[in-house]
Order: sequence, then structure tokens, then C-alpha cells
Amino acid sequence: MRLVIPAILMWALAACGGPAEPPVRPEPDATTLRGTGQGEVIGFRTARGADAWRGLAFAAPPVGDLRWRAPRPVAQHDGVFEALQSSGRCPQITNGYDADLEPGQLIGAEDCLYLDIYAPPGAEGRDLPVMFFIHGGANTWGYAAQYDASQLALDQDVIVVVTQYRLGPLGWFAHPVLRGDAIMPADAAANFALLDQIAGLAWVRDNIAAFGGDAGRVTIFGESAGAQNVLALMASPLAEGLFHRAIAESGTMRSVSLARAEGTQPLPDSALVEIAGIEAAARFAGAAAPASALRAASLQAIFDAYGEADMPRVIEDGVTLMSGGMRAAFSDPARDIVPLITGSNRDEYRLYLAFNPEFTKTTLGVIRNRRDPARYNAMGDIGARLWRMDGVDDAANRLLASGHDEVWAYRFDWDEGGTLLFTDTAALLGAAHTMELPFVFNDFTILYGDIGKVLFTGDNAAGRQVVAEAMGAYWGAFAHAGDPNTGNGDRLEWPVWQAGGRLMRFDTPADGGPEILTGSDDWDSLPREILANENLTPDDHCAIADVAVMRDVPAGELMRATLGCVAVE
Repeated sequence: MRLVIPAILMWALAACGGPAEPPVRPEPDATTLRGTGQGEVIGFRTARGADAWRGLAFAAPPVGDLRWRAPRPVAQHDGVFEALQSSGRCPQITNGYDADLEPGQLIGAEDCLYLDIYAPPGAEGRDLPVMFFIHGGANTWGYAAQYDASQLALDQDVIVVVTQYRLGPLGWFAHPVLRGDAIMPADAAANFALLDQIAGLAWVRDNIAAFGGDAGRVTIFGESAGAQNVLALMASPLAEGLFHRAIAESGTMRSVSLARAEGTQPLPDSALVEIAGIEAAARFAGAAAPASALRAASLQAIFDAYGEADMPRVIEDGVTLMSGGMRAAFSDPARDIVPLITGSNRDEYRLYLAFNPEFTKTTLGVIRNRRDPARYNAMGDIGARLWRMDGVDDAANRLLASGHDEVWAYRFDWDEGGTLLFTDTAALLGAAHTMELPFVFNDFTILYGDIGKVLFTGDNAAGRQVVAEAMGAYWGAFAHAGDPNTGNGDRLEWPVWQAGGRLMRFDTPADGGPEILTGSDDWDSLPREILANENLTPDDHCAIADVAVMRDVPAGELMRATLGCVAVE
């Protein structure tokens, strides 16, 4: 989820009220006293009625000599720890989703490996399934406090864990000097963020029973980059046995080779060229600098080294992820692959078009409208199809061909966002990237903040609640039993993926959903369709090819050649 939304309408923010009041520190609730391997903790009762424990450390702070090393065990604490507030963020650059912060600022602290837990009241001793959420944000942004999972825990009778992990160059960094300085084998990795998620899962395995969770029924789920990480964990030998099913919302199987991440393999021609680890290291410490110098560099110097470049994320480091990445793992009949739900949103790519001045215009500096609706929709449709072909069709087809047939696929179609003055969010965003998250959590206050007051209105409340309840029921059934249909009574049967495609479409009853769609997309026919679409320009053709190459899809370079595109310098 590369988050580029600014405040969608500054006028809207004013119309919806002033800035939110600072959160009130909750009071400890004696009924939430629990014992963990690190000592006793006490939580609180959320406004929605769930029990919650926030800011629980699952690993030692990755600071000083532990920067760019595998997570180390967390120390015990004295007394009773009051788990009342989420941790501060891992270091990241602010963007338009940070409504109260100026975009482009480096914030956060390296001591950030904490998680939050949400449970139905009285869960202790019940052995409920666990849902372990990995947030999105392009693996460079995001934090646990964005996601209050109270309603999901209450609705589906599950324990929900929301984790943080190292981001940007602290989470994804390959350099031979660091490998040579490894103290333990996992230190030689490059995907330190994946190691953090694995450490969080190990903490859950060891401690979740105290909160009422069943360590033998853990579902990992994530959105966008979080879904990419879900797929990577499915392929990682270090994560085996720590979870038992997986849900990938708007994911990608993108990964890069270790040589490419370190700059010893030529980078592909692309408009979004990555800066390799060695080059970035040279910017802030010198290519030949000792590991101690890299670990002593300031956060500002590290993040400045990357600037606006698209850095490597999810690297085939030979430790957390083998050569060939997720695609190779999913094609291997010998792999032990857990059941998977994977899906995408019908209008994923509109999130990126909506704030691109080439495709939208503003009135009074704030009101956004599409410049050319036909071109806008055509680009949005192609971009969304690329997303689906990568993270849904390709993933499901590889798993099915290798004998892993417990795969369910979906498409999220809700597109009934509200209007404000001359801006119609249904036309501008539709079922855009990230839009399914409030439905999955059944909480329309998360993530979008004041923008949500424009998207989610009284007029669309009844329809979206039907969609939220359906998605929650299937997600919950999957967490409980490994099959989204178990215990779902009269709900539409969700068939497993089959060759040629079969998926669930989530939408309101007024728009004909839910329903089963058949058919899958095709890399070979897509370039011909692009060339034949009179609403797309030659520049659009190459922008689409650049997206395909950036996502490392197998047909990306062939698509560039077919569309007659040259390298973008």
C-alpha cells in the first residue's frame, strides 16, 4: 500500500470538524491481568467492548549493535506492565495519511517491536483462533495504532494481534559487510522485517494461551505490503509451523534477487528504479565502511540515502526467502503450504490516479475531478488487472498446479462512496486500494480518519454493513476452521479456486453481490487489449509496462517490448 492520499479535500476536513482530541489514556481493568513469559500485564476494556492489551514487546529493541540483526528475545519486566497504549511508530516518512503531520518528515524510533492484542471478554481459557494482522504501507510506512481490531474480535469470536515491524531501509537492507558481521545465521538475512514478523509469531506461539488464544490455529492476514509479507511468510522456511492459514488482501509476489538488492546485478529499465543496498550504504557511510559504522549512522542519514527512490523490499536473501521467491515456492509440490484466501479490489489503481495531476484536476485547489473519465477508467482498469494477475491469479494458479488446492479467491467491488460539492468519490476512487480494510475490521473509523466521513455516509450505511458482515463471516470461519464456508449456514458457498478462475465477488445486494465470478486474466492478451484501447495514449502504454516491470511479473519485460516502450531514464 504505497500511501499517497493527501487530505482528500481540505474543505471536507473543516466541514467535518476540527482536529481530533488527543486520546485519553484508558484505565486498567483488573479482569485483564495476564501472565506472559516476560511477566504480568494488565489491559483495558475498549469503547467497543473488547479486552485489549497494547504495546506488548515481542523482541528486544533493535538498536545500537542490534540494528540490522535478527530480533533478540525480549527481557523480562518487573511488576505489572500496564499495556494501555500502542507503541510509537517504527522510523518512517510521513505522508498524506498523517493528517496532523506535515508530509515528508522522518518520525519514529527504532525501539518499536511491539504488538497489540484484542479479545472478546471472557476469552481466557477458551482456545480461540488467532488472527495475526500485518499492516500495509509499501513496507515503508504504517503502525499498529491505526487498527483497532475490537469489532473484528467481538464479531468473529477470535483473538486479533496487530504487529509492528521494521520499515524502509531498516527492515529491508542487503549488504555483504552486514552478512560478514553475523553473530547467528539469521543475522545474515536482508529481510529484517520478515524476521520481526516471525519473532512476533513466535511470541504468539509462546504466550497467546494466556489471552485465550489457540497457538495451533493462527491465521496471518495482511493488506498490500502486509499481504506481500503474508505470501513471503508462506514461502519462508523460517516461518514454517508458526501459522496455519493465510489471507492476502491486495498482495503481490514481488521479490528481488540478493544480487539485485546489493547492486551487483543490473537493475531493470523502469520508471521506478531501485537504489541497491551498496549504493545507499555508500551515501551515508561509505561502501567499504565496517558494519559498526553502518550501525552507528544516524536515522536521518540512512533515510536521506534513499530519498524518493523505490528501495528493494522482500529480498531473496537465502535466509528468510530462497531464490525465486514466492513464485518458486508456490510452484513446488514438496512445499508445505497452508490454506490461502487471496484477493484484490476491482479499482485498486484508482488510488494512484486520483492524486496524479495528469489524470485529475482541482477546483479552488481542493476539489478533485477526473480530467478525462474514459482515459481515467481505462488506466484504472488495466492497473487493477495487473494487481489481480500478480497477487491473485498467478498465486492461485501456481498453488493449484503444484497440488495445493485449498485456495479461495475474491474481488472486492464496493464503490458507493459519498460526494462532497463536486467531488464524487464513487467515480474517483470506486473500489480502490485499501478500501476493503474498514469492511474486514467492520469499523469505518479506522485508517481513513476524516476522509472516511466523506466515503462512508448514512446513505450507504445499510449496504456496506451487509458487505462487512459477509466478509467478516467468511474471514472468521476461515480462522476457526481453515475453510471460509464452515458454519456459514445459508451464505453463498465460496468455491475453491479452479483452473480458469473462480472467485467470490463482494458487493452490496443492490449491485448484485455477493456472487461467484468465473474466468481469469491473461498476460498474453493484455498488451493487445492495451494497444486496441483508443482511450489510452502511447505514454499510458509505457506507464502500464513500467508498473508490470516494477512488480516483477514474469511478462513485464515482454509487455514493454510488445508495447514498443523504451527504457525510462
